[in-house]
Amino acid sequence: MKIYTEKDRISTEIAALKSKGLSVGMVPTMGALHQGHLQLVIKALGDNDVVVVSIFVNPTQFDNKTDLEKYPRTLENDVELLETVSKDQIMVYAPTVDDIYEGHAISEAFDFDGLEFEMEGKFRQGHFDGVGTVVKRFFEIVKPDSAYFGEKDFQQLQIIKKLVEKHHIPVKIVGCKIHREPSGLAMSSRNTRLKPNHKTAAPFIYKTLKTAKIKFGTESANKVMEWVENQFKNHDTLKLEYFLIADAKTLKPIKRKLNKKKYRAFIAVYAGEIRLIDNIALN
Repeated sequence: MKIYTEKDRISTEIAALKSKGLSVGMVPTMGALHQGHLQLVIKALGDNDVVVVSIFVNPTQFDNKTDLEKYPRTLENDVELLETVSKDQIMVYAPTVDDIYEGHAISEAFDFDGLEFEMEGKFRQGHFDGVGTVVKRFFEIVKPDSAYFGEKDFQQLQIIKKLVEKHHIPVKIVGCKIHREPSGLAMSSRNTRLKPNHKTAAPFIYKTLKTAKIKFGTESANKVMEWVENQFKNHDTLKLEYFLIADAKTLKPIKRKLNKKKYRAFIAVYAGEIRLIDNIALN
């Protein structure tokens, strides 16, 4: 499997592939790959001749320095895992911070039509400017035909769609369903950092979301939100940061149910010092 660390080299290689009429897919990741990432790669391989998997812990999207320092970096294991899917159709782009940012690891400022101020944007200042900056650079370097993102980070998915739309970037954005552990816990690189008691408790998050979905069919959004908050009030292990129900397109919190709109429930929970997010379609 070819591993590239320099943008000029991978750009040249991709240009040569495209000149032969081959299609290129991309799966941007921060490494510490798991089966959820592999499902994105498998989908991308099914749609394209070649897939670029970027492995890069992007400093500009972290508002917590400790989280950045502790984020797992496992390039050798990541490559081995990717080789179980394909050895000759995958290109790994594992750049240094300097290769991406050229000595200036600073975010661009973006306007995502307000999507960036909802949910995660309220709790992680500057996060989506960092995401937009690195994804835009990846798209400029790799120039993929399609790029694949998981729905676990649903807000990020909507923001990247908005980035492509507003900056006229010729990339098709493909959202892929959440891949879960057998317990129901949404797969995340952060799961490896959970202590045993937190790992045991964490499936309660998805269990709560599934019940909230059922309740949403017959109860008001406020009643559902109140119920979820009560589930976590006296929980021994998990601490609720937020739960809300929002319009799936605008991410604006629901005011009252409208028949023609699609809604999702979003949740962020702390298991010790590890922050876990999840979401579910409600209708």
